[in-house]
Amino acid sequence: MYWAQPWWVNLLILIPPLAFWLCRKREVSLSWRQLGWLALFAVAFGFVEAAVVVYLRAATGMLPGYHGTLADVQRASSEFYQQAQALSNFPQSLLTVEVFREAATIVVLIAVAVLAAQSVRGRWLAFLWAFAIWDIAYYAGLRATVRWPGSLKDVDVLFLIPVPWIAPVWFPILVSTLTIVAVGLAATRNHA
Repeated sequence: MYWAQPWWVNLLILIPPLAFWLCRKREVSLSWRQLGWLALFAVAFGFVEAAVVVYLRAATGMLPGYHGTLADVQRASSEFYQQAQALSNFPQSLLTVEVFREAATIVVLIAVAVLAAQSVRGRWLAFLWAFAIWDIAYYAGLRATVRWPGSLKDVDVLFLIPVPWIAPVWFPILVSTLTIVAVGLAATRNHA
């Protein structure tokens, strides 16, 4: 799989240029200090989300080696765990909880963005900044704890709302990285 499924998920690549375009003429009141605090929050929250996913995998028996040490988990997970295939084995009751967890994650990121900025445009950029950093921190947290993903080509279930979004890990990392650059450029441009 090279691209995201369903097809419209690939349109997320347009978010970074749109974010920058939104700020090209109007100043956005987001300071580097605010962005720094948002980044700190997003990194911590990303790790919390990664830990939740590790616990869910263990609770459903889909985390190889979880009865042993973290080194046992790391060895077994990177070799045997396939995120996208695990979706079909996930218990329906926990799948429902997972959908609500994802919705709650978005609400938390929106709430932090609303607290960080005063204008609608500033809140939008704050949300994008926090979401992008959270997303990268999430994958970094999984990699640090269970050695997954083993490669940027590994396929992941990105989101379940309204339907499962499936893509290689490189795709959300690319969109998030470009979003960080776009918001950073917009902040630099506005505070230069």
